Amino acid sequence: RVAHLDDALVRCGLGDLRALAPLAALLLAAGAKPHVPTARLAAVSVLLFDPQADKVVLVEQFRAGLVGRAERPWCLETVSGFCDRADETDEALARREVREETGCELTALTRIGEFFVSPGFSVETITLFCGRVDARLAGGIHGLAAEGEEIRVVVLDRQAALQALFGRINSTSALIALQWLDANRRRLLADWDA
Repeated sequence: RVAHLDDALVRCGLGDLRALAPLAALLLAAGAKPHVPTARLAAVSVLLFDPQADKVVLVEQFRAGLVGRAERPWCLETVSGFCDRADETDEALARREVREETGCELTALTRIGEFFVSPGFSVETITLFCGRVDARLAGGIHGLAAEGEEIRVVVLDRQAALQALFGRINSTSALIALQWLDANRRRLLADWDA
């Protein structure tokens, strides 16, 4: 008998209940009780931007939640990661995830803000950043083998990325970050002296 629904999903490595509705229904029928966590679940997401080339650097990964719901189960996203080290700041986590997922080094990092992912369901928040990189150095497949990651780096012209919103680019952090960049680019360039 399963004590908590999300404990069972975490043990299975599954996180998107909407895509797992049939499994969730079975678990609930077996007596599982949804658990509302009270601890802060912290994550960061970073939009990589090369102001000289006017390009953004995104990552593409297979996402099980897209199977049968999207034309392709690969998702173009910003670099993201969960905080799994008690003493790691959001900024340090952002820099580490950028290196792990893209091989790029940040030359500047600007905090966009923090938002609740799904406040009706979760206490999870994401701190969103925009980081400056040299897009000429971006490419290839990255990620940690121990985490089963195979992350493809994708470089797009900024305008092409904006035109892909709610189409090829349709994940929350990427949508918010790209729209923020569009609205705040001049100020960002001044802050970065680019």
